[in-house]
Amino acid sequence: MPFAVLLTNDAARDLDELYDCIALHDAPQKADYVLKQIEKVFSRLSESPERGAYPKELLALGIREYREVFFESYRIIYRVMDKNVYVLLIVDGRRDMQTLLQRRLLDA
Repeated sequence: MPFAVLLTNDAARDLDELYDCIALHDAPQKADYVLKQIEKVFSRLSESPERGAYPKELLALGIREYREVFFESYRIIYRVMDKNVYVLLIVDGRRDMQTLLQRRLLDA
């Protein structure tokens, strides 16, 4: 039975901001493409959520509660609990991930 993939409010906001940024600075068609590809990632997570790697920034702290998968330069960080996959963060991996992960995941 597939897992339910649920976006937190922060992740939904990340996705909206990502879409808007690509549509504004590149093209709406590119934004649509990226959105469709990320939705495919969610579908694959539903089938095999354990496939993601541990984020290296968190692994260095001994934290193994979170996993990540990639689409192009975008990192999708999630947590598996029971039969649910909670997507917590969707972000361009070129950002300062250490600070972002601490603020969004560890300080929460």
